[in-house]
Amino acid sequence: MIFRPATLLLLTALPCLLLSACGGGGGSGNNNNPPPPPPPVVVGLDARPDNMTCVAPARATLGTIDVANAFPNLPGLSAPTKVLVEPVPNPRWFALEKNGRVVTFDPNNAVSLTPFLDLTGTASTSANEGGLLGMAFHPDYPGVPEVFLSYTIEGTGGPRLHSVVMRFILDDVNSPGAGTVQQQIIEIDQFASNHNGGDIAFGPDEMLYLGLGDGGGGGDPNETAQDTTNLLGSMLRIDVMGTGAGYSIPVNNPFAAFAKCGPTLNNANQCPEIYAWGLRNPWRWSFDEPTGDLWAADVGQNAWEEVNLILADRNYGWDCREGAHGFESAGCNGPFEEPVSEYPHGSGNGSITGGFVYRGATIPGLYGRYVFADYLSGRIWALESDGMGGYTNEELINTSTGPSSFGIDQNGELYYTDINGGRIMQLIESGGGADPVPDLLSASGCVDPADITQPYSGLVPYDINAPFWSDGADKERFIGIPDGTAISINAQDDWEFPAGTVLVKNFREFGRLIETRHLMRHPDGVWAGYTYEWNATETEATRVRGGGGANVGGRLWTFPDEAECMRCHTVVAGLALGPETSQMNRDFTYPQTGRTHNQLETFDVISMFASPLQGDPATLPAMPNPMDASADLDDRARAYLHTNCAQCHRPGGPTPVNIDLRYTTFLADTNVCGVTPTSGDLGINMAEIISPGDAGRSVLVARMDDRLNDTAMPPLTSNIIDTEGVALVTDWINGLANCN
Repeated sequence: MIFRPATLLLLTALPCLLLSACGGGGGSGNNNNPPPPPPPVVVGLDARPDNMTCVAPARATLGTIDVANAFPNLPGLSAPTKVLVEPVPNPRWFALEKNGRVVTFDPNNAVSLTPFLDLTGTASTSANEGGLLGMAFHPDYPGVPEVFLSYTIEGTGGPRLHSVVMRFILDDVNSPGAGTVQQQIIEIDQFASNHNGGDIAFGPDEMLYLGLGDGGGGGDPNETAQDTTNLLGSMLRIDVMGTGAGYSIPVNNPFAAFAKCGPTLNNANQCPEIYAWGLRNPWRWSFDEPTGDLWAADVGQNAWEEVNLILADRNYGWDCREGAHGFESAGCNGPFEEPVSEYPHGSGNGSITGGFVYRGATIPGLYGRYVFADYLSGRIWALESDGMGGYTNEELINTSTGPSSFGIDQNGELYYTDINGGRIMQLIESGGGADPVPDLLSASGCVDPADITQPYSGLVPYDINAPFWSDGADKERFIGIPDGTAISINAQDDWEFPAGTVLVKNFREFGRLIETRHLMRHPDGVWAGYTYEWNATETEATRVRGGGGANVGGRLWTFPDEAECMRCHTVVAGLALGPETSQMNRDFTYPQTGRTHNQLETFDVISMFASPLQGDPATLPAMPNPMDASADLDDRARAYLHTNCAQCHRPGGPTPVNIDLRYTTFLADTNVCGVTPTSGDLGINMAEIISPGDAGRSVLVARMDDRLNDTAMPPLTSNIIDTEGVALVTDWINGLANCN
């Protein structure tokens, strides 16, 4: 059974201040001598070590941002609507012009434009926001020589404007010719000349996403954005892999069970193409490659512009709301997804242009921040995480340009198209920025200067009961908190660490150090993750920026991007994750002394805690090791799911599903047992998330037993299935008689 402690009674012995109070009266002489001091409590460590050097520095600071013409000798572009880079080594750059031309140029000799595809006369230029709007390369380009274009065309009857996405099968990827084949993927009726959206991109799941506005007019006159029986005002997600003309419906789309919708506003059912809805005009949006997050800027009506993180099966509010503010109430049921950020009209602002999360190396203080602009005013901003799930908005620069779209090069540097000047501009830092987090592990202050494979003496080693699956790697863990600070334990038994904390984790494969991660709480209170890759001789480890991979013993090892660290270390899970009371309540052998003792009592005695431990460790919660066959099977499986899943799958977690896999939650309250999945059944007949007595019908097991698809869990950094974990959860589910 899962241990859930009852209310603890603190038993406090009163000191014998008077002999009479101790029942020992009548004596004389030596009775006035104080009693000898109690013998010292022997725990795992003799004292808390001094930590002078392994302290989190300040975060990277942003210098002065400027913009420059990236290709000053390039001929002017005609109303550029998008810029993107060919996904090949030594890539060409591609630019889209509103009139229908796709042109390329060599970024190393940008003196001329080369025609690539020409849709002039086909793409409608009469619409204010129409024309050639979006382009995407096939995920396997150039091996699969296909590109996709999104544009508007004139109608021949009925609606005067249509949005289409076309597949172009290229006869020559360098210079397409007459042998290029076109296939129509999808067509959508529009009823006005604005709010057409039109941006397209392939997601990390290799599905094609298409953003559509509400169809135009003021105030969504046809109420399309809140009506999921039409395709407008939505983010669509369709499968175009090997479909030829047309598309398939991904099985885990919100309305996947219904028949495809037609191009019109009148359909009998909810549209299975829809991924999310309630959008006014998602003119430009992008995926953040390391995290897979979908960032979208939604153009507002008269008062507010907004930035959204788009998640499946979410309603983003228009036209019930403009940003986070009420707009009209008719037909408004909610719930609505709140914008990540918004800004008001005024000072020339009035039309947001979505950008990208910056992943380049030349502006360290901008790393991980979402950059976007206002087309009318030319202002450019960046959103910065506050470390607690929110964002602050900082204006980077007020330009005289008209940003119509953003693009990134192969190194993650950020550019945008100036539709007014027909130029491609680059964001640059003209000075003043700094990144205090060192590039070399030897300079971090968290290793022994005499042998950097060993921890700094100011760190306290620890271990946890139920470790996270890390592709079978061995791990060593250490805590460094600044001198004069302490750890607090909140009501959920999560540990709250002081500013300046560094949590260190070493990973070993085949006995060799391959990675060291630092999870830091910077002086401003914001948490951030950094990782270092060890060289083959274990003489140095170098900071990995933007994630990466390495061949370790013939298999892929993935180094997480800084943003990926914080996708798992969620605010609702306490950020630090491993160090929590039920995980730390165990014996540990301390290398410094060779003694084995309970970690909680050791931390208590050496003053690591801000307040005394509330009870003997035997009375406090403790998880089992999931691989300890002597422990209760139910407890072992729940501990495994807590560590590997509950950082996201809990109340308030960053997922679109209402699941609570915390160890302390009763099975009947987890919303997984006997529950039909809402994010796809993975082709399993009569699927449930957990089907008591039948692991074969349980989607949870199928997701654990997968590393090749976007349905895999956990979704980040792991390349190897945890076969022991799959077997454990399979045995547990097969043994369940019910959900109680």
